[in-house]
Amino acid sequence: MTDLQHHHPAGRRGPLDHAIRDQIIEAANEHFGHYGYGKTTVSDLAKHIGFSKAYIYKFFDSKHAIGEAICARQLGNILTEIESGLHISRTATEKLRLLAEMLTSLSLQLFFNDRKIYDIAVHSCIEKWPSSEAYVLRIKEVLADIIMQGREAGEFERKTPLDETCRAIAGAMQPFVSPLMLQYNLDDLPRASNEMISLVLRSLAP
Repeated sequence: MTDLQHHHPAGRRGPLDHAIRDQIIEAANEHFGHYGYGKTTVSDLAKHIGFSKAYIYKFFDSKHAIGEAICARQLGNILTEIESGLHISRTATEKLRLLAEMLTSLSLQLFFNDRKIYDIAVHSCIEKWPSSEAYVLRIKEVLADIIMQGREAGEFERKTPLDETCRAIAGAMQPFVSPLMLQYNLDDLPRASNEMISLVLRSLAP
């Protein structure tokens, strides 16, 4: 799926390869956290880690590939938390509200706790990295599952085409969850996000 997966076919990777890759990712995450993704070169990372640049290139084709690995890990953690939280909720209405709340709160947490790592997420959106695209696709799949559950239970209306409903809801959430837009809406959170999802739920009423 990503540049990371192209360099070493999964069947040929050994435990040592995985350990070294993880070591590079952890060190890069720390370095990006201090200096930022945009200002860091592979040479900088090599000096920081204590590896040669050529050795790093055995595991990652570019700085972009390292950033992609970090981004995939961060977004994967968010998805894991969201899916665990949604599993506890019973009704589609509860799940939809929780989805919006968790997406907003976890995005805010990343923004405030690790600002320079958050910048990687911004790069991933602008450049449409595979990890970012896969994340958005999974969120849309989760959203579609919630809408279908709500329709089957009689909680939500059924007249609007499913794809249209999902696009509209995803679009309404964008100002509060997209790395590109969130930073411009901080003063309105969580009020604006709560008002948005309440309006969406009213529009879904049968």
